Amino acid sequence: MNETAERIHALLTEAFHPHMLVIEDESWKHAGHAGVREHGGGHYHLRIGAAHFAGKSRLQCHRMINQALASLFPKYIHALSIHIDQAVK
Repeated sequence: MNETAERIHALLTEAFHPHMLVIEDESWKHAGHAGVREHGGGHYHLRIGAAHFAGKSRLQCHRMINQALASLFPKYIHALSIHIDQAVK
């Protein structure tokens, strides 16, 4: 796991205490992408499941995650794909 992925993991763990958290760095798929050249941030795919998301809409969950990671945009994260597992464990 790279440094940014570790920071993402730490921030999301602190905020949501997830029962499932997978972070994939997909920056290699976007080599040369204009946004990456301008801001330097990477592309990440996130799969997360946490009780905090129960009963919330997908949009509400995405907003919560983006707020938790706000300090990393755009310098460390250029793009974030999010998959929410709303099953409570």
